[in-house]
Amino acid sequence: MNAIVEAFAFFLGFLAWLMVGVALPNRNWKVSTVDGNVITTSTIYENLWMSCATDSTGIHNCRDFPSLLALSGYIQASRALMIASIVFGTFGLVATLSGMQCSKIGGENYILKGRIAAVGGVFFLLQGICTLIAISWYAANITQQFFDQFYPGTKYEIGEGLYIGWASSVLAICGGSCLIFSCKVKSPIEKIPYVYHPSSRGHAISTVATSQTSNYGRNAYV
Repeated sequence: MNAIVEAFAFFLGFLAWLMVGVALPNRNWKVSTVDGNVITTSTIYENLWMSCATDSTGIHNCRDFPSLLALSGYIQASRALMIASIVFGTFGLVATLSGMQCSKIGGENYILKGRIAAVGGVFFLLQGICTLIAISWYAANITQQFFDQFYPGTKYEIGEGLYIGWASSVLAICGGSCLIFSCKVKSPIEKIPYVYHPSSRGHAISTVATSQTSNYGRNAYV
């Protein structure tokens, strides 16, 4: 595996892991819309953990969701997927760092190190997929409620936390793909150099012939 590809993929995975950590506690997953409202006295914004409101004077008031079981199913699923994404990303960072050629783990067995790095790529892919599903599922519910004319509650728009999550999923999938497709599954066939040794048969024949000729020459004078 190319060391430059490993370093680039590790950088993408690490950046994606950081962005998941930024997106998860971000409060602006969805923000109340001002569409159709002439006067807006307060703005409501929510994430997976709490709901906040700010008025025209700039005073913020946040409250955690009181009950887990009372939440909508997509919020519970998005929580689980985002936590799993962070766990997969942590495993991916450890595996990729262990499998890089510049690390001392695994010795000089670069085939084994490449396979370990490929396992890290799989974890990065899982991280990106989990993040992508959670963010897209949450955004789909926002857009569905926004375009529903008969929805009685407050309508929201997509917040900045979702965009950070989408960017994180793309980086994680790209980093994992680089590690997987650049892995050498089989060891390369070593070419054994062939050393040419000239045959001594011709030399032996010529020696025998010379010896017979010399003997014949000596006998001719007897």
